[in-house]
Amino acid sequence: MKAKVTIVLDDKIGKVDRNVFGHFAEHLGRCVYEGIWVGEDSPIPNVRGIRTDVVQALKRLDPPILRWPGGCFADDYNWRDGIGPRASRPKRFNIHWGNAEESNEFGTHEFIDLCRQLGAEPYISLNMGTGSPREAREWVEYCNGTGNSTLTAERRKNGAAEPFGVKYWGIGNELWGCGGSLQPAAYAAETKRYLTFLNHFGIYKIACGPRGTNSFDTRRDWTLEFFREYAKVQHPSQRPVDGFSLHFYTRQPEAGGDLEFSKEQYYSGIKDTLRIEGLIHELRAGMDAYDPDRGIGLVIDEWGTWYPQANKDNGLEQQNTMRDALVAALNLDIFVRNADIVTMANIAQTVNVLQAMILTSGEKMILTPSYHVFESYRRHQAGQSVKVLVDLPSTEEGAPAGLPLVSGSASVKDGRLFLTLTNVHAELPVEVELVVLGAERPVVREARGRMIAGGDIHDFNDFDHPNAVQPVDIQPFWKGGDRSAISLPAHSISALDLELA
Repeated sequence: MKAKVTIVLDDKIGKVDRNVFGHFAEHLGRCVYEGIWVGEDSPIPNVRGIRTDVVQALKRLDPPILRWPGGCFADDYNWRDGIGPRASRPKRFNIHWGNAEESNEFGTHEFIDLCRQLGAEPYISLNMGTGSPREAREWVEYCNGTGNSTLTAERRKNGAAEPFGVKYWGIGNELWGCGGSLQPAAYAAETKRYLTFLNHFGIYKIACGPRGTNSFDTRRDWTLEFFREYAKVQHPSQRPVDGFSLHFYTRQPEAGGDLEFSKEQYYSGIKDTLRIEGLIHELRAGMDAYDPDRGIGLVIDEWGTWYPQANKDNGLEQQNTMRDALVAALNLDIFVRNADIVTMANIAQTVNVLQAMILTSGEKMILTPSYHVFESYRRHQAGQSVKVLVDLPSTEEGAPAGLPLVSGSASVKDGRLFLTLTNVHAELPVEVELVVLGAERPVVREARGRMIAGGDIHDFNDFDHPNAVQPVDIQPFWKGGDRSAISLPAHSISALDLELA
């Protein structure tokens, strides 16, 4: 199978926001407890209770932002439960996730500590489900306040002399579902009520958008009705939200389980994943009706694979195969290709839950295929996205008709072109002709990179075989000029670093 990939350097799309490579950690299953937090007395090496091996691994991804504490957990979380001496923090039931016991050992201070160890910006989701505007306002003041108010004094007493400076705040989570089952107009009215008390803090406020897996009419109605109600000015001090979110999971039953899936189910999952690009344009078109200058960013703060057959009763844990790696690559390429639209994205979730970067078992830790994708793609961060054209003459036998088997994205930064490509064919390689175009004929001095390619679409890493799937280096293959060629193995991901003259 042959394809031609053309990179058009002069066709600039937009700057890739670093935050599209964000992560998400919810109090769910073993994500926080064991995955991140082991406690200061644990035999597992840790810094102030946060496990060292996980932090060191995540730092290699250059994580820009981390969302917490949910997810649905956030909609029933009182932030005051997670501050002060841990021995006196109340224990609660996690009502959204099997009534599991929540110790509250990991709270606001621990989360900020984690973000600082990672070098990531914190993104906190406020509780609109069972909370109140006062509760939200006081949490923001506790984190960011200066001076000598009672709340800032309490923060200092709890060990943080300086403000946390949390910029990103979610105004509730999934208000169409676990956040309160609100209608969009009702949620818009509630958002305005909350922001009346939050607009004084200079924070970046993210409102809840539609559920990506709902019908087109439901998604459209949520978006348009939210902004229609929100646009009704009630007071001169009212300011718009800064972001509007979309949640989308590759989750349809036809995709099979995490490890047991057929070739047809594999292609079904890939096809479902690719729908997100259309959803991005659909949602932005609805937003443009009320935000034509695009002052409000589109945020995809939950995305990833979710196999209900595999994780119904185990805290949403699932294994992570080459299929998950391809889903991660396809999504990241879509976000880069739409750098003028997407301002943040957060994969779900960081450790041990859904499409995790890392899996742990006691003191053991392994990196998943999806981890290797994020590590390979990190050079896209803050680059200038440019147009990529793929010419694939026909669909090869064994793959669904109309499924784009080769796709990718490209960005330019510091005189280098970074190109990522996927071949989603389950069995066949693709021979790709690469062409770089520009008004001034570009010259590629050299190209090298790395490739992730398993022997089978079902390949995964486990504690007995932690390196079954890992990147391999691509040796220099471009010796000047504006074109070359590369072979993409079946079900593979390639990240190419090209030095431009």
